[in-house]
Amino acid sequence: MAARRPHQTTSSNSLTFADLGVPDALNRVLAASGVQRPFPIQAATLPDALAGRDVLGRGRTGSGKTYAFVLAVLTRLAATATPRRAGRPRALILAPTRELASQIDGVMAPLAKALSLRTMTIFGGVAARPQIAGLRAGVDVLVACPGRLADHVEAGNAHLDAVEITVLDEADHMADLGFLPTVRRLLEQTPRGGQRLLFSATLDAGVDVLVRRFLTDPVVHSIDSKLSPVAAMTHHVLHVHADDRFAVLVDLAAAPGRTVVFTRTKRGAKTLTRRLVAAGVPAVELHGNLAQGARTRNLRAFSDGEVQTLVATDIAARGIHIDDVAVVVHADPPAEHKAYLHRSGRTARAGAAGTVVTLMTDGQAPEVRELTRKAGIAPITTRLRPGDALLRELAPGERTLVPQPVPQSAGHRYEAQSGQGGQGGQGGRGGGKPSSTPATRSGATTRSGSARSGAAAFSARARSGARRGGR
Repeated sequence: MAARRPHQTTSSNSLTFADLGVPDALNRVLAASGVQRPFPIQAATLPDALAGRDVLGRGRTGSGKTYAFVLAVLTRLAATATPRRAGRPRALILAPTRELASQIDGVMAPLAKALSLRTMTIFGGVAARPQIAGLRAGVDVLVACPGRLADHVEAGNAHLDAVEITVLDEADHMADLGFLPTVRRLLEQTPRGGQRLLFSATLDAGVDVLVRRFLTDPVVHSIDSKLSPVAAMTHHVLHVHADDRFAVLVDLAAAPGRTVVFTRTKRGAKTLTRRLVAAGVPAVELHGNLAQGARTRNLRAFSDGEVQTLVATDIAARGIHIDDVAVVVHADPPAEHKAYLHRSGRTARAGAAGTVVTLMTDGQAPEVRELTRKAGIAPITTRLRPGDALLRELAPGERTLVPQPVPQSAGHRYEAQSGQGGQGGQGGRGGGKPSSTPATRSGATTRSGSARSGAAAFSARARSGARRGGR
């Protein structure tokens, strides 16, 4: 159905969440978390979402979309006060990756607790039984990745006929990962008259199909384009000799403050992490070849400050928010410009400043020029060698290196990745098959007999459906 004319809205410095209609119980939690004033996308979308309208919100990464839909969902559920029912969530939030689903639930949990609402995450890569028990205990808000939720629906563990509000977060990324057929099947099982909120950086063809099929007369709020560079983000291309790449990277990563380093392949992320650790830079890896427990531990270690460097594939390019990332380094330039923008968006978030550095060898120069042109970026390009003073300007502070033994499996050399090869973060069961923490806010780890029998039925269906994405 046709969308209304887009609104270009900005937030006044004096505007508060209370002014937008957010209840006092949630405002107290926001204030305790240091969230004082709404960002533009929150100020734009909340009034319409709280009024029950379908909303299409477009904004770049880091613009504050999570609070925009979380506050709307919780406020409306608290107002209707419909009782929880076994296996029938009242609100559904679909996310493309495990990490994003977990992060949404982490933002939402303290707010939901203040309203006595129960939340839960569903994704693949973890045991089904706790998820089944949690569904049967009843849940208000279900945050899920499409594939694993589809398996639960097919097995009869979850029913979507009581969903009052559906949210699609990072809809364009779900389209990029090929999840839209599963998303459509899930949406078709939600009530036709339910409210739908869709948040996306772009309206590519696949996303536009969802908008036309499932949103009713949506109000469109475009805060800024996905191609809008962040004013506080500076972009640099360091033209280096191939043999100097690692030394330059060590210099950048050894500086104080958090650094995210992106590679193209899972093997590259693993190898580079181990080489950095051996060189004295504490680092952890994040990619699709890691078990879910390792992914969670590594991300927590980086978030908590136990290590300052995260080496990741594009699995970390979307949706993951870590405060105070000072520098993003493209150790391997990404294959396309959208990935460049999303990777870069891990810094300069929520109004903070940040630096983006792309390492480029002679052979990569043409693709990097084309990449930045398509991204709408005019980077400062500098040819340099290790020890150049510019490295201290880009990543200030005293370097401290404490070399560690090199693991036997990491002895091979890290090579630059170029061309249109696989973007390791999304392949296979890694980024493309999101999964979720098995626990619920209600402690849904009870092993009832019905949960065990349901898990057996589920596992058979999940095996037969393992070809689907979004797990």
